[in-house]
Amino acid sequence: MDKKPRLIDVMKSVIAALFGVQSQQNRERDFGHDSPAAYIITGVVMIGIFVAALLALVSVLA
Repeated sequence: MDKKPRLIDVMKSVIAALFGVQSQQNRERDFGHDSPAAYIITGVVMIGIFVAALLALVSVLA
């Protein structure tokens, strides 16, 4: 098994997956690790940031 993915690799994978443009090679690399915790936590944080940004934008424009 490969070494653990770096934080930047996890962030790039989560962003690509959120936009639906994840490559098959990256998907296989991501699912090749034992624990999905880093991807889940990063995904939840990024979705939270996205929602907060949308709320801020709406409050500024309203």
